[in-house]
Amino acid sequence: MPNPRFTLALTVALLLSGWLSFPAGVAHAGPKYTLKIASLAPDGSVWANRFNEFTREVTAKSNGEIAFKVYSGGVMGDDRSMYRKMRAGQLQGGGFTMTGIGEIVPDFRVLGIPFLFDSYAEVDRAWAKLWPLLQQAFAEKGLKLVATTEVGFIYTMSTRPLTTVNELRQAKCWVPEGDPISKTYLEKLGIVPMPLSIPDVLTSLQTGMIDTVFNAFYGSIVLQWFTRTKYITDIPFGYSYGALVLDDRAFRKLPAGHQRLIEQAAANNFSNLVNDTRKSNSDALRVLKENGISLVSATPDAITALRANRQRTVDALIGTAFSKRIYETLINEISAYRSASPRTQP
Repeated sequence: MPNPRFTLALTVALLLSGWLSFPAGVAHAGPKYTLKIASLAPDGSVWANRFNEFTREVTAKSNGEIAFKVYSGGVMGDDRSMYRKMRAGQLQGGGFTMTGIGEIVPDFRVLGIPFLFDSYAEVDRAWAKLWPLLQQAFAEKGLKLVATTEVGFIYTMSTRPLTTVNELRQAKCWVPEGDPISKTYLEKLGIVPMPLSIPDVLTSLQTGMIDTVFNAFYGSIVLQWFTRTKYITDIPFGYSYGALVLDDRAFRKLPAGHQRLIEQAAANNFSNLVNDTRKSNSDALRVLKENGISLVSATPDAITALRANRQRTVDALIGTAFSKRIYETLINEISAYRSASPRTQP
């Protein structure tokens, strides 16, 4: 009769060596669905942290049937690279900037028009109105818009104080590569901007290729841009945001219950991300001031000129960079809000 101790030892050895395995469907089986998702968001940032909360919730509530493999901090390349890898099936999703995914779904850019919003209340009202329209626009491109992400109101950050339009014209301004709205806006002011991908901005600040950038307070700290700028013009240049997008083919391969789980978990976590980013931006402004960054005020004439330039930009881009339908829907919603509410600054 075999020795029980010997039999147990042999079984353990065979399991460890891979000769024996548990049958499919038992508790030790791996996930049924693995989604590979990339993002430019650095590890430890509020965006990465909230996304990790989202993935943990989905994995837990699916009883481990859905797993995620996350590539953060731009290790899969910029927006264009991530999108190409999604099309090739190497990724099932990505966290995109508004500029990057706007090349694929142009209407997603529309909230990024400079000097458009006066407050976050207006932003929230606009998102509520545009969300179903944007979901449809993404679906037409074979993409599932799972959630939007917020960077927040962005400001002009520079190596020297910029308080007038003439001073801005003398600056070496950066614009995101592939962003026709910011590029056209600055060109209409008589500025020739320098298009660069986000990973190239810090190096370009260090070498002096550019001396003026646009970012949210928190974003400038996360990306370390604040180490090369000294002044912030104290009026928002615009509003910046992004999107969590899945390949629609991969999404539809999931059971209906798992699809709903992802949508619900995204709604839970990314609505909280809005609170995260707004608090982080408020806290970051204090940190920036403590690190020697000075706020300067644009002159009244400059503010008037900058706001007037928005319409010239829209006239040049409507129907190409974004549709007339999405723009008019947005403007009508902002107008309706302002008619019912007092205007406030961000």
